[in-house]
Amino acid sequence: MRTVAESQFLQRHKLPDQYLDNAKCWFDPLLQPLSNKRPTKIGRPLIIGLSGCQGSGKSTLADYLCTMLGEQFGLHCLTLSLDDFYLTRVERRQLADTVHPLLTTRGVPGTHDIGLALRTFQSLIDGTGSTPIPRFDKGKDDRVPPNNWDQVEGPLDIIVLEGWCIGAGPQSSAELAHPVNSLEQNSDDQGIWRRFVNHALATDYQTLFALIDTLILLEAPSFDSVFEWRLQQEDKLRASIKAPFDAGLSGLMTATEIRRFIAHYQRITEHCLRELPARANYLFKLNEKRQIIASTNPPTIAIY
Repeated sequence: MRTVAESQFLQRHKLPDQYLDNAKCWFDPLLQPLSNKRPTKIGRPLIIGLSGCQGSGKSTLADYLCTMLGEQFGLHCLTLSLDDFYLTRVERRQLADTVHPLLTTRGVPGTHDIGLALRTFQSLIDGTGSTPIPRFDKGKDDRVPPNNWDQVEGPLDIIVLEGWCIGAGPQSSAELAHPVNSLEQNSDDQGIWRRFVNHALATDYQTLFALIDTLILLEAPSFDSVFEWRLQQEDKLRASIKAPFDAGLSGLMTATEIRRFIAHYQRITEHCLRELPARANYLFKLNEKRQIIASTNPPTIAIY
């Protein structure tokens, strides 16, 4: 029998009951350890970083953890997405004009407002009043106007920050020297874009990532899986938009556009797949169908 909270969770994400069966097997063992690190013990909200490539299931898992931690332990939890801190479309166009044209495309380090993210976190950590939570409309490829942002009342017990490059470290100069795909070869032959991205990742993003107490990684089998997973994401987003779909107005992408879009992420995604597993507190290995096949603390019985 599903609880009300579980049923509402499934409805929010349009998921089958099987998701809960799998989640109880793989994710519920995290709940008790995470609940033990509440503010009364560490002096501020526990901050969980949830990392994984596009389409790996980060936002769903973040909501599941917060839902279950709230229901089973009575904790006040909040999920945040790094995506909601993207620079506005106008700001990214300014970067494209002054630094490199590829920066008009959202996603890579350097295209987020990390100052806004840090101010938001500081307000949430202080927990003394209401904190406005920025939101980004991917359909319009722009930030939601501030008067439509959510308001969160403190204090919080747990904050889950999810994002595709959460916890990533910068690359060396030698690693930046050669392009990893045709996008870099044809559009960044001098390496200006990737050096800018790497510098951003090495500086402001590390300040944000330093706030993370516990890092969870959903590890894709390879970058090759990202296209299919990202295509599924776009189809889900398209279905959620009430107005008639117009690719020219909605900001949604065709399959060809998705292939070019994810090429912006390939370098850092592959870098994360190489170096992040060794630093994650909890690691869940995925297969091509996004099913978990192993974890750092595998359950006694696998249900796949």
